[in-house]
Amino acid sequence: MSQSPRPNQHAATTPPVFDPARWQARLDELLAVHHIPGAALAVLAGDEIHELAGGILHTGTGVRATTDSVFQIGSISKGYTAALVVLLADAGKLDLDAPVVDVLPDFAVADPAAGGTITVRQLLNHTSGIEGDFVSDTGRGDDCLARYVGGVGNVGLTNPPGATMSYSSTAYNVLGRIVEVVTGLTWDEALKEMLCEPLGLAHTMTLPEEVLRFRAAMGHMGEPGEDPVPTPLWNMLPRSAGPYGGISATAADVVRFARLFIDGGTARDGTRVLSAGAVRAMLAREAEMPDQWFLGAHWGLGWGLFEWDGARGFGHDGSTFGQLAYLRAIPEAGFAVALLTNGGGAAPKVFETLCRELTAELAGVTMPGFGPPAGAPAVDPARPAVDPAPFVGGYRREGFLMTVTDRPAGEGVLRVKYEGADGLKDSFEPLFWNLVPVSDTPSKTVFAGRRNEKDAWIPVVFYALADGSRYVHFGARATAKSA
Repeated sequence: MSQSPRPNQHAATTPPVFDPARWQARLDELLAVHHIPGAALAVLAGDEIHELAGGILHTGTGVRATTDSVFQIGSISKGYTAALVVLLADAGKLDLDAPVVDVLPDFAVADPAAGGTITVRQLLNHTSGIEGDFVSDTGRGDDCLARYVGGVGNVGLTNPPGATMSYSSTAYNVLGRIVEVVTGLTWDEALKEMLCEPLGLAHTMTLPEEVLRFRAAMGHMGEPGEDPVPTPLWNMLPRSAGPYGGISATAADVVRFARLFIDGGTARDGTRVLSAGAVRAMLAREAEMPDQWFLGAHWGLGWGLFEWDGARGFGHDGSTFGQLAYLRAIPEAGFAVALLTNGGGAAPKVFETLCRELTAELAGVTMPGFGPPAGAPAVDPARPAVDPAPFVGGYRREGFLMTVTDRPAGEGVLRVKYEGADGLKDSFEPLFWNLVPVSDTPSKTVFAGRRNEKDAWIPVVFYALADGSRYVHFGARATAKSA
């Protein structure tokens, strides 16, 4: 896949034209309909970044959202951490295929044998098998990542290293620590010196005292269709969450970072930040996703990879407590879109709507949908006939339990109960999804799930590893069948 700009093969021959007034009205309309307090939207089209904002940053203060407002971008931060690691590897300072212990001799996981074999590349492409949701508040000091990685020795595996793709935030904190050891800088300092400064990302930061310089969005929580309420704290993640989810930025800065991969690794002033080879490596298909829809069919080094109408793209979603962020980019069309929101349970629907309309008009690409057609009955002859028995049971990973049960005869769906377990037991109210079958093959069975009719459909994939062990892939994470 070429990463340098080239003619857009999927749009009209004339350059795409972005109509600010029309898209502002559309953004405002969607925020109001779906009860989203505020949002910022940035779009790269026609070699120009267009910025819009709507709503308010905090329902308690009424401060308006503006294009220079800063939002938490959550796991989109992983793309930045991956770029730091690949940059170091490209400079010959790190071997992506070497075991992590070659760089971090004290690195370990709960399985001693596996800990010595996990490679840096497996951390990047989410095939390490390390349980993904280990959160540890190790303080505000510059040693927070070193202390965090020290605690990873107690973290288990979802699957053997290399056996399947399973999204791991824990792995990205280990990568952040690798950056620190190789550079001698904190992860925050490395981000500034190696990416933010050369790219001119003046509104990208990691620490709350930096965010205070700008208009900052407050997170809000609420179910779809409800008016959400502010979260009790601006940010409930510890500093040690930085490499996997701690960046705050404007929507335009997120698009500027994505543009680095569209422009083949150079900043707008011509400064080379990543080599063209490093960009190609990050966007190469590294691992196949059991779930082909959540963020794309494959994972690269830091990015989810998709293909729409034959046009390859990359992206990532991000969420913190009460803030949700989205990024998609199609390099050959010179197109990227970032939407940053400060809450509301229907934010995914707002992004899906905007992204589909923007890509169609400005990139000439149709964004595929997922799930049964609107209004389809629970029992539909067009769907595959699936025996529910092999899927019923418990699926457990560290901190979480999924219980799959059959529904009463005639409803034609499975039901999933999702709840906290172990140290997270009773930490949140159980969540329930109703599942309907979408496809059934010898290698995997795909269901579409949603909690209610207001929710968007999400993929839930049941499959087996080479050793026959059964798994469910849900939210990009693999969870083994335990009962």
